[in-house]
Amino acid sequence: MSPPASKSKHSESAAARFSGSGTSGFLELMIFHPIDTIAKRLMSNQTRLFVSGQPLSVGFASTNKAIFKEAASAPFLKKYASLFPGLGFAAGYKILQRIYKFGGQPFVNEFLNQHYHRSFNTAFGEKNGKTMMHATAGSLVGIGEIALLPLDVLKIKRQTNPDAFRGRGVFKIVADEGMGLYRGALWTAARNAPGSFALFGGNAFVKEWVFRLEDYSKATFFQNFCASIGGSVASITVAAPLDVVKTRIQNRNFDNPESGVSIIRNMIRHEGFSAFFKGLIPKILVVGPKLVFSFTVAQQLIPLFHTYYEEIGLTHVGNTAASSKKSQST
Repeated sequence: MSPPASKSKHSESAAARFSGSGTSGFLELMIFHPIDTIAKRLMSNQTRLFVSGQPLSVGFASTNKAIFKEAASAPFLKKYASLFPGLGFAAGYKILQRIYKFGGQPFVNEFLNQHYHRSFNTAFGEKNGKTMMHATAGSLVGIGEIALLPLDVLKIKRQTNPDAFRGRGVFKIVADEGMGLYRGALWTAARNAPGSFALFGGNAFVKEWVFRLEDYSKATFFQNFCASIGGSVASITVAAPLDVVKTRIQNRNFDNPESGVSIIRNMIRHEGFSAFFKGLIPKILVVGPKLVFSFTVAQQLIPLFHTYYEEIGLTHVGNTAASSKKSQST
């Protein structure tokens, strides 16, 4: 997944993978957190913003209210500041998520390559087998993301439903809610499995079929960038319906939860099937670049950290997975 900065053929060290993916998560957070807040608030809005027969100005006013809430009529700087609720939760969640996903997927892929390489090639063919192995590793890692769900829940509630925090601090909420913070875990796993499958599978597909790379680790910055675009757009589109359901489960008040089945039923009844794709265009056009940015940066920084750590003696060639096959390296 990451192009090596040296001629050595061994896999990057764990320290390099975690440093590179963690840095990409931090940079993504600083640049894109306000955009993420806008997307979450639009997905959580359950009223029609633009109604046929009403002036466009009314629709824009409704959109302004949905995005900025109490700061809708405030000056620009206060409006902008209102897009940073839950930054502490977002920092913890986003950085840990990127470390886990971008740093962890190569390890799962190496495990599958070591134990199930022949099975994938038999089932899908050599080229497709390699792509499917990357996609499957991504899907497995995506399911495991539910371990970070409490941080995601707190982040989303701070972004979309700050009233849920009134009168209670974070530790009080954690003590009161306990496993309730994992509400929506099955829906999250159901969203992450195909979403991460499409992210890493799409990334591998572009490298395999568009750039015809035999060794994915030799991808250039441009190739990684294009592959990240393919994977990100596929991931966002595939995960969109369940992402809306997941967000609505998580943004409810702690004392007034609603099941995913109930949310889906009410969405179909009151908003129509198009409600499952609310926020899709903003996510592809705005949130999509966030994922493209972090995925590309992670793939470029990991080998840089790897080379640097070897130069200063923090890691050594013998400590990395030298046995990984060149044609299957990530």
